Amino acid sequence: MRPADLAREHGLSTQAVRNYERDGFLPPAERTPTGYRIYTERHAAALRAFLSLVAAFGHATAGLVMSAVNADRPDEALTALDRGHAQLLRDRETLAIVRRAVDHLTSAHPPTRAATTLPGPLSIGELAHRLDLTPATLRTWETAGILTPARDRPGGHRYYRPEDVRDAELAHLLRRGGHPLAHIATVLRQVRTAGGTAGLAAALDSWQQRLTARGRAMLTAAARLDAYLSAPPDAPGSP
Repeated sequence: MRPADLAREHGLSTQAVRNYERDGFLPPAERTPTGYRIYTERHAAALRAFLSLVAAFGHATAGLVMSAVNADRPDEALTALDRGHAQLLRDRETLAIVRRAVDHLTSAHPPTRAATTLPGPLSIGELAHRLDLTPATLRTWETAGILTPARDRPGGHRYYRPEDVRDAELAHLLRRGGHPLAHIATVLRQVRTAGGTAGLAAALDSWQQRLTARGRAMLTAAARLDAYLSAPPDAPGSP
């Protein structure tokens, strides 16, 4: 095969194929007496594996995996894949946390301290009293990125708007459920990005679809990488 033959299948330029070989993502190609590269079905399998890995894990991880495989370092390649699967699992767990929290807040039986209309603005003392917490706890949550209160200009005192009270109610719920501050901060960032729990609930299905698509892409990449690893090596001098 010529570089153009490999490139055509994927809509790539021939230079991209040459670059992938140069970077170690494809096995080295033999050359004709006049210096032209000769690619085989094994190179085609490597390119399919690499591009599938890019779709599933990103360019950096895909390059690391293929470079390690082609340098006969399989454990290094598998470790990189394991990290990608572990990240997907963490993302799924975060999604599950957000779903439970949103379902709880929007159910017919909200937390005892939740109100239909949230008050605000509140001082730190007023919010602490509402939640039966200490002001020090609210400051700790702010440091962790859970709360983002505004400040008044004259004295720089914190004040909590209705959306801040909502975040505090949700954080209090998750904290009582034993979730660590880092998880709670992730949930609250999602709530703020979606514009509230109602908007977040509508966005969760899209989030789930993206995770499912990534999981399917990982399966495809694994199959194509296995096909490449299982391919017999080229015979010396074979075209």
